[in-house]
Amino acid sequence: MRVLLINAVCGTGSTGRICWDIARGFESRGDEVRIAYGRDDCVPGECRRYAVRIGGGFGVKVHALMTRLFDRHGTGFCSLFATRRFLRWADGFDPDLVWLHNLHGYYINFEALFAWIKSRPAMKVRWNIHDCWNFTGHCTHFQKTGCDRWLTGCHDCPEKAEYPKSLWIDNSRGNYAAKKSAFLGVKDMTLVTPSEWLADLVRRGFLGSEYPVEVVPHPYDRETFKPTPSDIRERLGLEGVRMVLCVASQWDDRKGWDDVLALARIVDDRTRIVVVGLSAAQMRSLPSNVTGMRRTSSKRELAELYTAADVLFNPTKEDIYSMTNLEAAACGCRVVTYDTGGAPEAIKDFSNKVVLSDRTPAAAWAVISET
Repeated sequence: MRVLLINAVCGTGSTGRICWDIARGFESRGDEVRIAYGRDDCVPGECRRYAVRIGGGFGVKVHALMTRLFDRHGTGFCSLFATRRFLRWADGFDPDLVWLHNLHGYYINFEALFAWIKSRPAMKVRWNIHDCWNFTGHCTHFQKTGCDRWLTGCHDCPEKAEYPKSLWIDNSRGNYAAKKSAFLGVKDMTLVTPSEWLADLVRRGFLGSEYPVEVVPHPYDRETFKPTPSDIRERLGLEGVRMVLCVASQWDDRKGWDDVLALARIVDDRTRIVVVGLSAAQMRSLPSNVTGMRRTSSKRELAELYTAADVLFNPTKEDIYSMTNLEAAACGCRVVTYDTGGAPEAIKDFSNKVVLSDRTPAAAWAVISET
């Protein structure tokens, strides 16, 4: 069987690692697998044998500009020619199964992609839903604003200034209509969510009116994410202190960056916070009790960090299903996380967890300080 996975990234970040794990599973059964991706040139070495790039860096920038100016993301001329070139390649590969993941990320034209999918009715399609973008007119998450326009047709989007950011124009009504037109009508497609929480949302939206929805928790690399002793504490100069770890692929308000900084202001002198996934600007303005690290694509390094830490603090305010929580718990690290979306479901089978209904740094510190 020939399997084609499509995702914004390949082998990096949570969705990239999920695709990598799926590809390895198919390959172990003798199937031929490719991962088509559009963002970041940094594909881990072991993953390169699967990788097929859609477009390039310049196309991503143009697509992002179109989104900023006109609130068009994946429609019209956005990545149209790169998508058509990719689909000519895909015709030659002739997949039996196409497994979709994140289609947002400034790299693919979903209208052209779904027209191609519909032209191949014998091909099976699975679509892993990693956020809410698939059934809204703009946003990837709407928990913070409590918006429910996606139930009937988006307009006057309160998340217009959030990713995928538009500077002036609100095209949420048009985006919603374009997605509904493109995504509906596939002969054999199954939607897959990692959490019951997200499955409920999908079933209530326009996608759930036509396609079956399965709940399949994200797989993780059990060979890597397990207790992994190392000298990482010594290398970071953290011997003899309480190590609180915070991990994200990108830190912003949605991921809880403000709460990480608030926690740094209230911890005691024997506690140090290690934050992974910071930008260069964030690295330059850290408090003295915070050790910053850039984003890492090394699963081994993450496993060492999770194992070395006393606590993982995950202050996510909008989350579908947290691979960070899952991987940390699998490495034996105690997880303190907010009761947000599907994040608690990722660690429901682990005992080394605390889920906070009071989603504040003070509540987190009350638990962490007892560790």
